[in-house]
Amino acid sequence: MQPIIPERYGPRMLRAVVVSNMLPDADHPERGRFVRDQVGALRALPELTDMEIELYEFPPGARALSKAARDLRKRYRGERLDVVHAHFGLSAWPALTVHAKARALTLHGSDIHHPRTRTATRAVLPLMDLVAAASAPLAADIPGARARRRAMVLPCGVDVGRFRPIPRAQARTELGLDPDTPHLLFPADPARTSKRFDRAQALAKKTSLLTLGGIDPTRVPLLINAANAVILPSEREGFGLAVLEALACDVPVLATPVGVHPEVLAGLAGTLCAPFDLAIWQAALEPLLHHEDPRVAGRQRVEPFSAERMARRVAAAWRALQT
Repeated sequence: MQPIIPERYGPRMLRAVVVSNMLPDADHPERGRFVRDQVGALRALPELTDMEIELYEFPPGARALSKAARDLRKRYRGERLDVVHAHFGLSAWPALTVHAKARALTLHGSDIHHPRTRTATRAVLPLMDLVAAASAPLAADIPGARARRRAMVLPCGVDVGRFRPIPRAQARTELGLDPDTPHLLFPADPARTSKRFDRAQALAKKTSLLTLGGIDPTRVPLLINAANAVILPSEREGFGLAVLEALACDVPVLATPVGVHPEVLAGLAGTLCAPFDLAIWQAALEPLLHHEDPRVAGRQRVEPFSAERMARRVAAAWRALQT
């Protein structure tokens, strides 16, 4: 695997378009927020006044792919961009209709682990000038030895301004939650089977269990801070953003050792990173349920994964593609 490019780049003007098939809707307002956060972080970097970044989002689904290809072709007809950067393997196909000096693709997990999507992703990888994954473990799962050898690690980072500690009583009051009942948060849509909501239900059998399916992203920091602990007993994670968001709020976390979980939770008091075993997880959770406002020293673990730092790495990678 290639090393991460240093966070330095030259002054040349650069125009990029980011393509994502995670357009939110009324049922899923949370969809694609991490991609929009990365674009926002790139635009906010003070040293990138010479970089123009556009975001093109379209909804999931086969029909939407065809429509996106037509729309992108029409929108950028006659233009030649510096970089077209797709998020998720399927998004790379309509992105090919845009004429660009360089093409980049960040893989996030489902594009590698779903059998049908993996096939479509593998087919597009040779057409990419830059192949990236959200984490090193995910990069190791990229199909094709050549793609794995040249893969970079370019996560979407955490907005540490939005995700910050809020007094638990305040968060529960704003959400209308019982201030005295212990609450656990399952930070995902229960319909996503790989996140293992069934395990979370078993763990929270006698406790209030909150979830993030279909939740307005602006309310997520409140839900995290309202919880005694965030629990994520996933089978797999492309990255582990939900755990990092919880740590940015200094909220205790129990998670399986997938994605970046082992790295960021190692040795951190008040957290657990272990294969799911109901008895072990219950024992780790018990003291957190009886504490008025349990907290951990999580923010210091999150800083290397902040949205700003990750944006600088992406910008550096784009600059390198221009040489």
